[in-house]
Amino acid sequence: MNVLVPGGNLPLPGGALAARVPGPFDVCALVTDDSGKVRGDADFVFYNQPKAPGALLRGDTLTLEPDRLRAGATRVTLVVGAAEPGTPLARLPLPTLHVTDAPGRVLARFTPPPTQGEAVLLLAEFYRRGGGWKLRALGQGYADGLAGLARDFGVEVVAEDSPPTRERTAAGPPRGYAGQSGTAPASRQPTTAPRPSNPQPTTGLRPASPQPTTGPRPESPGPAFAPRGSSTPRSSPVSASDPDGFLALVNPSRGTAGSPPVSLDARLASAARAHAAALAAAGRLGTEGADGVSVHQRVTAAGYRYLAVGEHLVSGPRTTAEFVAYCRRTDRARQTLHDPAFRHAALARATDARTGDTYWTALWASPLTPDGLARTAAEVVDLTNRERARAGLPALTVDPLLTAAAQAHSADMVARAYYSHTSPEGSQPWDRAAAAGSTRRTIGENIACGQRSPAEVMDGWMNSPGHRANIRKPDFTHIGVGFAGGGPSGTYWTQLFGA
Repeated sequence: MNVLVPGGNLPLPGGALAARVPGPFDVCALVTDDSGKVRGDADFVFYNQPKAPGALLRGDTLTLEPDRLRAGATRVTLVVGAAEPGTPLARLPLPTLHVTDAPGRVLARFTPPPTQGEAVLLLAEFYRRGGGWKLRALGQGYADGLAGLARDFGVEVVAEDSPPTRERTAAGPPRGYAGQSGTAPASRQPTTAPRPSNPQPTTGLRPASPQPTTGPRPESPGPAFAPRGSSTPRSSPVSASDPDGFLALVNPSRGTAGSPPVSLDARLASAARAHAAALAAAGRLGTEGADGVSVHQRVTAAGYRYLAVGEHLVSGPRTTAEFVAYCRRTDRARQTLHDPAFRHAALARATDARTGDTYWTALWASPLTPDGLARTAAEVVDLTNRERARAGLPALTVDPLLTAAAQAHSADMVARAYYSHTSPEGSQPWDRAAAAGSTRRTIGENIACGQRSPAEVMDGWMNSPGHRANIRKPDFTHIGVGFAGGGPSGTYWTQLFGA
């Protein structure tokens, strides 16, 4: 079984799937195509309309048969709200999603972070990728409830009592959030940070489209072996040269794939040891240990600032050779092992004294350099302008002041471990632009966390209506891009638009 974190992705087997959310919740689902919009009433599956082609809702369980979904459907978004109308999710236990296959084998479990004032939650989405289907953990809340969420998916809800009882396809564009911060591709993330429930476009010194913020996080290789039990860990020492011949095992494999060799880095080794020990202490795998610190925060705390990062978090292998064999055998793990961007690596393990389980952490990274940061930002700008060209819009010009404000915001989110358009002191995107010296009258912002490349973050933004609207807003003339590695999610991106 895979325990997912927000943004985590998992390939799914063929056949029927069951998604169950036990507890005091109402479950519903929205069937959409690549545009993120429903085609009509039949695409909204909820308690009063529990059936759609390929989807059946019974109580707390949604059964999906992806091959039987209506023509053109590429995504099913699972939504939960309180069964008792008017009850904020924050007053209820955290909803936990259990996904099983047709024989009843548990494939994945996902519990989102605590909510704040939201009424409904985008819990997860099933989406088509290539010839198969995948599951993505979301965990993003909607402050203005199911009606606002449905409208953003292209459904207008007419409520007669507290719960919605009738839906019809909206004739006009969806209402709700004007912009969002996305992470994993194809997600429409409303806000989970405290802010107005339905921000509207404004002019003057305020942004034309203030963007809510949330989003998926990194798609990591994930566990290969399920952990058992927990107890006090016993950390294994790591050699300063090459622990257990790690490099001798991985560099020939990288060479065969056409990737340059990696070298060991003492800072990464320190972070890997700390995280492996935290995993063993918790008796479970995860990007965040029992101490609440993420593996990426350990990397930056050790003094390593990175432009690219990857990790393998695994339990079960008894030797380094078995660990590397797993990495070679599994598609996603092999992609990280062979990623040509990485220059440094480290490996550590810790053993649970009671059960004897071994927990492994392998870290891969390339260091942050001014040239590398500039290339990354330039690639985001180039991809943004390509999207504008497809829409018949002029290219945006890089503005050094907007760039400085965007970079400062990404770095601040990493340094203070938050993810929001609003800083802990309450500053907004237009405040940060003004503080950097910008006099532009209209400001818009997209943020994202967890994506590992410019292409991935742009894919996420373009698959989110609010973010896409900012990228294709005709009024915007200038752009600044920021990127920082670290924090709970590993990577933080900012696009700051101005006119």
